[in-house]
Amino acid sequence: MSDTGQVIRLLYIDDDRGLSRLVEKELGRHGYAVTCAPDGDAGLEILSARAGDFDVVALDHYMPGREGLDVLPDIIALETPPPVVYVTGAQEGRIAVAALRAGAADYVIKDVSEDFTALLRNALQDAVTRRRLQRENEEAQEQVRLARDRAEAMLREVNHRVGNSLQLVSSFMSLQLRDLADDGAKAALREAQARIEAVAHVHRRLYTSDDMSVVAMDEYLDGLIAELNKSLAPGEGSPTLTLQAEPLAVSTDQAVSLGVIVTELVTNAVKYAYGPGQAGEIRVILQRDPENGRALLTVEDDGPGIGDGKPKGTGLGGKIISAMASGLRSVVDIDPAHQGVRARLAFDL
Repeated sequence: MSDTGQVIRLLYIDDDRGLSRLVEKELGRHGYAVTCAPDGDAGLEILSARAGDFDVVALDHYMPGREGLDVLPDIIALETPPPVVYVTGAQEGRIAVAALRAGAADYVIKDVSEDFTALLRNALQDAVTRRRLQRENEEAQEQVRLARDRAEAMLREVNHRVGNSLQLVSSFMSLQLRDLADDGAKAALREAQARIEAVAHVHRRLYTSDDMSVVAMDEYLDGLIAELNKSLAPGEGSPTLTLQAEPLAVSTDQAVSLGVIVTELVTNAVKYAYGPGQAGEIRVILQRDPENGRALLTVEDDGPGIGDGKPKGTGLGGKIISAMASGLRSVVDIDPAHQGVRARLAFDL
């Protein structure tokens, strides 16, 4: 009887009728329900007709017709096969090894002593216990997978709704822009809209991604630059925004901070790098830093540079950049050797 007190249902396949009766008698005394089959084909027929009726199979090697090694693959190939304990004669270690390689759970040396039935009982009990633990482990893993799938579905829905809500806010701002006459107010609202779009774009990427723990930064920047091109530099004579990005994966929080930083730096470049109607290029570059393994984000233009170094505008953009860079445990540096403005941010992946 098993360690849980349940009856173990055994199919014993052996052409030795005397040994089969011995096994049936001895294991029956220990609470086993034993069914005997005289050869492999008969055992297969019983297993096929009574699927799920047996907890374990004991399979003899030498039998008329087909040997145990010929029958074992057919048992293993059943839809839900029970574990198989292989029974073989003494001095036949190679056969036992072949049976284990073919899928047997264990093997027992066959003889007519009481030791045989005791060893067989232990092997059967062990095989049943291992199969039960395997089944419980598979069920636990399935529950974990289902819970993970539910959590991912909920998170995807959250990102979907957040992205939609931010898009709705951006649309309201577009409607408000149409009714504004003041150019300064329009510019401020357009900048705020670009900041919202930078965050919304992260959530849009997340709810369409297979892995919501990371963001493919190169793909995210490609979409963000396209949005900025439409909102900040829509007409002829406007600066051209270009992107050079290596494939890099970052966390969600990093993607939000980097997207806002790029938006602010590009917005500043669109406003101050080139004069009205003066075409120029604003480049966004994302690459690995070969020196230290970090990532390097660069936004640069070919304009007149910072000039006297005094901040232009309200200074809000600079404060936002500093706050986002601080969250990345970094700072944005300006390269003084570059002809225009080259802003660089190094961050850990």
